[in-house]
Amino acid sequence: MPPYVLAVDLGGTQIRAALCDPKGQILRRIAHPTQAAEGPDAVIKRLIDTIAEAMAGTPTDQIAGIGIGAPGPLNPVSGIVKEAPNLPGWVNVPLRNIISARFSLPTFLGNDANLAGLAEYTFGAGRGRRDMIYLTISTGVGSGIIVDGEMLLGANGLGAEAGHTIVNPEGPMCGCGHQGCLEAYASGTAIARDVAGRMNAGKKTRITKMVSGDGGKIDARVVSEAARLGDKLAIQAFRRAGRHLGIGIANLLRLFNPTMIVVGGSVTKAGPLLFDPMWAAIKEFAPAIYWEGLAIVQAALGDDVGLLGAAALAITELNITQPAPAPAPTETAVDQPAD
Repeated sequence: MPPYVLAVDLGGTQIRAALCDPKGQILRRIAHPTQAAEGPDAVIKRLIDTIAEAMAGTPTDQIAGIGIGAPGPLNPVSGIVKEAPNLPGWVNVPLRNIISARFSLPTFLGNDANLAGLAEYTFGAGRGRRDMIYLTISTGVGSGIIVDGEMLLGANGLGAEAGHTIVNPEGPMCGCGHQGCLEAYASGTAIARDVAGRMNAGKKTRITKMVSGDGGKIDARVVSEAARLGDKLAIQAFRRAGRHLGIGIANLLRLFNPTMIVVGGSVTKAGPLLFDPMWAAIKEFAPAIYWEGLAIVQAALGDDVGLLGAAALAITELNITQPAPAPAPTETAVDQPAD
């Protein structure tokens, strides 16, 4: 089997490609702006050019295949991007076949959040586990679920969408068009919307001064900073988000009974502001048998998680034997608060 795979991370802002070895080492990386507003044809041309740059100097016969992570919904079986909200005009785009035909290499397509979970399982914090759930808490809430060593996809590749499980059917509207999704409560967007609404309703908060009265400038980072300074409105917003995150996790524990949950994304930088109410809700809504001994740890792969997920997809699909891995990264536990 050729020694390398080509990993691609297609996002609404950036297209990234990397040449990787089977151990997940990135040997060369290339990144270009997506310029998504130009439409699918222009973006695909830019994607092809980025892949070619990442492959430059490496003979094609040294590359086993290409893995692509892209925003969903998409069908990994057919290789079609069904629709991508942050990629205008992308409806039923046969991305896998386009790239495979251009480079004459086996090509595989996966949902970016699912592949981030596969990356943490293969190369990161979840290495050595057989049952693991990955959650990224950022602009939205994404997830990847590993069951008995296999990535959970569902019949059409649309499974493992923990962010769009309903935690309150009477709750706020989510970007997916339904009410009360976990994402509508626990994402950075939700936290900012929560605070902006209360601020506009006249609630006192130091955030008003921090954003010069402009609610449109509020984001989770601003709310987190205000909370660290003792702002009650900001602290309460994180408590609400953390509680709903815990409810969502309690549901996942009952469904999948994992040994580890890996959490990543910008919102998790808030630390105990988010995690203390999360743990309290887990203990309230799930029996102890589910969370005693459960490891909840922070993600290990950082900004490379998308690329490494695409690499892991190609390695897994091609059944490439990985060399003896480096020691597993030190786990950074999300500690339970003292009772």
